[in-house]
Amino acid sequence: MEYSFYDFLKLLGSLALFLYGMKIMSEGLQKFAGDRLRTILTAMTTNRVTGVLTGILITALIQSSSATTVMVVSFVNAGLLTLSQSIGVIMGANVGTTVTAWLISVFGFKVDIAAFALPLLAIGVPLLFSQKSARKSIGEFIFGFSFLFMGLSYLQVYSPDLGKNPEMLAFVQEWTDLGFLSIIIFVLVGAVLTMIVQASAATMAITLIMCANGWISFELGAALAMGQNIGTTITANLAALTGNTQARRAALAHLLFNVFGVIVVLIVFHPFIRCVSWFVTDVMHQTDPGSRVAFELSAFHTVFNVFNVLLLIWFVKAIERIVCVLLPLKDSDEEYRLRFISRGLLSTAELSILEARKEIHLFAERTHRMFGMVKDLLHTDKDDDFNKLFSRIEKYENISDSMELEIANYLNQVSEGRLSSESKLQIRAMLREVTEIESIGDSCYNLARTINRKRQTNSDFTEKQYGHIHFMMNLTDDALAQMITVVERPEHQNIDVNKSFNIENEINNYRNQLKNQNILDVNNKEYGYQMGVYYMDIIAECEKLGDYVVNVVEASSDIKEKKPA
Repeated sequence: MEYSFYDFLKLLGSLALFLYGMKIMSEGLQKFAGDRLRTILTAMTTNRVTGVLTGILITALIQSSSATTVMVVSFVNAGLLTLSQSIGVIMGANVGTTVTAWLISVFGFKVDIAAFALPLLAIGVPLLFSQKSARKSIGEFIFGFSFLFMGLSYLQVYSPDLGKNPEMLAFVQEWTDLGFLSIIIFVLVGAVLTMIVQASAATMAITLIMCANGWISFELGAALAMGQNIGTTITANLAALTGNTQARRAALAHLLFNVFGVIVVLIVFHPFIRCVSWFVTDVMHQTDPGSRVAFELSAFHTVFNVFNVLLLIWFVKAIERIVCVLLPLKDSDEEYRLRFISRGLLSTAELSILEARKEIHLFAERTHRMFGMVKDLLHTDKDDDFNKLFSRIEKYENISDSMELEIANYLNQVSEGRLSSESKLQIRAMLREVTEIESIGDSCYNLARTINRKRQTNSDFTEKQYGHIHFMMNLTDDALAQMITVVERPEHQNIDVNKSFNIENEINNYRNQLKNQNILDVNNKEYGYQMGVYYMDIIAECEKLGDYVVNVVEASSDIKEKKPA
């Protein structure tokens, strides 16, 4: 029987079903426990041991070391985890990912799990159409679990029968009899294959099937498994490409840890695999050749990663120093680019909201800084100093426009992912925040332009006008400072948003008072009509800026109120 191209397409389709099942199973769990995952990661990384345990737990839950490491990289990028903490979590992720191989070994080859897949889908459908996002996420997990094992079953069915098609893997045979060089070659093949598939679990499933069918020996399967540990680091490194230096360091630490672990085990490769074979045969009493090799490979995968963690957990600080030397901080801080949002590969949709939250807080701080420049501009006399400060404000206004666009585009990109209903409401409120903060930047620029126009008339405000402008600007500055407090921690239940509304009322009342007083002062010839126009333009723009501040606070309050309990 010849193995046709149609059969090969069915094999690829089986792999696609396996990958898709893993993807939606992982996403379903992450959506179900999104906020819990954030809490676990930030609270359980107090030292290197708890960091490793956290990595094991998270990865065993979401069945994807790549998802865990991308999440960790984005948390380092957002300043929520230190580099040292991230290395511990990444070590644990390598151990947690071995759970998949055990699931396949225990259920995939001994039990016809695909026979239970359709009944499981029947259970998952009502949950999938539930109005409650938690139930819907559980339904997605059930669908993913079913698809994963259906894909694994089809992979076994549509794999070529080498007994009838021996020429198919004749090229593999050319590389299996080269002694230790064969081991090195298969390590490289495993790394490249995992980089292409972007899922070490899928490569592990293929390796298990190849070993179970006798295509390759246990030793070469172990070499492929080690290569997968290197290949899986590509996802985190891609995610870190557009991150900050600390994020890139975390991704590099992942690569160094895995490469070093592979090198150490290669040095003691043959004694290492003999110990694993003895354990499976004599301790686990696995004598059936098909299931034994699957258990040997799963045991090797676990022991290999546990061994590396036990060996290298004592050298976390050394790894940290090495990556800091390899990726030094640049002298010029990239102040005018997005600091927390990864503009390349997105991390998990639910967790991306956290990055956007940190970026919005930074955006708010920049507009506050911009308003401080406007206050300085009011009393800058020298032409060179004035022009330089005005140009800086103008530059900040352009940056404000770019930040609004980039954060909004990022949030829209995140909203296209698989999100809970609560997260969709959060994104809507955050988009409103971003729009209003950009309007604050516009107001600051308008104030600077008014001051510039007044300066060109070679006239000046009276002491009385300056006093009123200072008081109004101080009120506006207080409003901005309070807004930043609210934006920084919108989920905090004890933040008093009424303070922002009280300041806004005070700004409105003061504007009305000055408006009436201005008419009297112009009539009494205390200053000219044109100076009165510039004066009231500044007062009115400050009041408008205060309105934008209140709008931001209201949007942040919406996020707090809609956050799930």
